[in-house]
Amino acid sequence: MINKHSSLPLYTQVECYLTTEIKNGGYHSGDLMPSERELSEKFQISRMTVRQAINNLVNKGILYRERGKGTFVADPKIGYQLKGIVSFSEDMRRRGLEPSAKVVSFKTISNPPEHILKKLDCQSEKKVIQLKRIRFANEEPVAIETAFLSFKLFSNLSEKDTGGSIYDFVRKELKLKIHRAEQQIEAAIVGERDGFLLDIGPGSPVLIVNRTTYLSTGVPFETVKTVFRADRYHFSIEMENEQEDEHVFSRD
Repeated sequence: MINKHSSLPLYTQVECYLTTEIKNGGYHSGDLMPSERELSEKFQISRMTVRQAINNLVNKGILYRERGKGTFVADPKIGYQLKGIVSFSEDMRRRGLEPSAKVVSFKTISNPPEHILKKLDCQSEKKVIQLKRIRFANEEPVAIETAFLSFKLFSNLSEKDTGGSIYDFVRKELKLKIHRAEQQIEAAIVGERDGFLLDIGPGSPVLIVNRTTYLSTGVPFETVKTVFRADRYHFSIEMENEQEDEHVFSRD
């Protein structure tokens, strides 16, 4: 269980043990974890070592603390696969979660920032639709999405159309084909307003995804900034080796 003669630090061994116990069902989401004293007695190590292991698991989002109550097992993170183009709603349903949205603001903006006009390739039009929504998974707020949409393409979009997937609107209502997207990911600390909307404390970590999506014609139709709760999301990507023959050498 714990090998005090191993080169692996004791706190890392405790982390691995507790993580394995959670994965194997020894502890479930919402379960109260044993106290630092109980764990230190169980492993015959110092409470400081146990505290370091617990802190690391809290930082990873595997555990969470409630003041005056103790440390609990967190809900599993939602995996976000960086492959293919799917909407939030489609992604949640694939995972057996029920998606929903709450509109924070929906308005037409004249003369938006130049970088927004450039991303949407509508500098001559100088008008976009701004849509800000809280995205929910099983009624839990997990992301805030601020989208800028081409006014030319979405002039008939109404607020009642925004409760579901914008991608569905593009495909079914506009009869257009979505072709590709460009996106960037960065880590950040949540702002006060977004923290309130996501029901997380000030200074909580978030993951920010900026995406611009294009139609099959090459025309961009949206540019979106999505703020994900880092305690509820992780991102993964599948990569392939493009240089399959890298170990094959020619001889003169």
